[in-house]
Amino acid sequence: MSDILSAKGQPLIHVGVLAAPQLHFALNGPFRCGRKNVQGRQQVECCEGRIKWNGEFFDTLCFKPQSAGATFQLSDVVIGVRFHWQRSETQTFGGTLRIIVDERARLVAINELPLEDYLVSVISSEMRSTSSPEFLKASAIVARSWLLAQLSRKEVVTDETTKRLFTINERERICWYTRSDHTLFDVCADDHCQRYQGLSRAENPHVRQAVAETRGMVLTYEGEVCDARYSKCCGGRSNEFRYCWEDIHVPYLTSVDDPFCHTDNEEVLREVLNDYDRETMDFYEWSEELTQQQLHDLILRNTQRDLGDILSMEAEERGPGGHISRLNVRGSLHTLTIGKELEIRRVLSHSHLKSSAFTVEPLDIREGIPQRFRLKGRGWGHGVGMCQIGAAVMGHQGYSYKEILQHYFPLSAVEQIYP
Repeated sequence: MSDILSAKGQPLIHVGVLAAPQLHFALNGPFRCGRKNVQGRQQVECCEGRIKWNGEFFDTLCFKPQSAGATFQLSDVVIGVRFHWQRSETQTFGGTLRIIVDERARLVAINELPLEDYLVSVISSEMRSTSSPEFLKASAIVARSWLLAQLSRKEVVTDETTKRLFTINERERICWYTRSDHTLFDVCADDHCQRYQGLSRAENPHVRQAVAETRGMVLTYEGEVCDARYSKCCGGRSNEFRYCWEDIHVPYLTSVDDPFCHTDNEEVLREVLNDYDRETMDFYEWSEELTQQQLHDLILRNTQRDLGDILSMEAEERGPGGHISRLNVRGSLHTLTIGKELEIRRVLSHSHLKSSAFTVEPLDIREGIPQRFRLKGRGWGHGVGMCQIGAAVMGHQGYSYKEILQHYFPLSAVEQIYP
């Protein structure tokens, strides 16, 4: 059993919220920084690799709350980075605010808080806090499991790690992403890790109750905390781990049929999807059309490779749910294989395609060159593990959180690893 399973209490989590040359924030209540008591609006900036605050220079700043109700508010927090719903918000947080300087001479705002408090925000940020209690419990266990699994096997980024994650040459562009690129904090606050938007959306007491009732509970497999994954909608059948990340078989992240996520039940969707998620209502079946010029320009911009006229796009490898992990793009000048699923979604879009579970239809072919390509896809996200919309429907239909988890994570068990 891993070290994380033997923990006596909940860990303290360090969440990277925002990185910018300047930070504007407000301390709502009494805070202490070093020997100073401080409150109200603050501004800091990066100056010659150090933090400038109130005319003084620091290597790090740490603002600790001095009362239970003290919070801090950060301006211009970007959510949905590089996704089609990207926007900036002002968000409110509990816990400690730490500010450091990164290698790009940016100030990094890090929120330090207990894991269970962190989960209250994650569950409210990933979905609406009005979801069914059983779905909220299942989501809390999955999010807790994923985080503890990552912390227990935290990687040090080396040249060897980079070689393993990225294979880029004239013939292939195969990339997959982990959280190993976060070296200054445990997790980021956006979709790259888990959505964490502080107290801004954690207004429903049902979320706190779901987290409290599952306190310390995780999914385990053979004595280890499960690397539990989830996405918005699997499109009818979930994907397998190896088609998105490292090429290994993970027994509890196999592909399962999902008859639940194809829903137009407005009540369920209103309960589970946050406002900005409801801008993407074609989550189960979708279609994108690209002109020859648009496709050529996207590939050139996102890979720095000029393939010439794009003649065809064919899947070299698909997961059981239809998600492409290797896409062969044949051009009049060069041919390039792109993978894995997230890299495919990034290369073929200005932000992201909804998923890589798509088929390609060449249209208006002139002298052997398609003038347009239609992508017909299913699902939203990588499709591995728990399908959030499918699980929400299961909760709405009366399934228990354990039944939801067993459906999406076969061979796993629920264990409580701290009281």
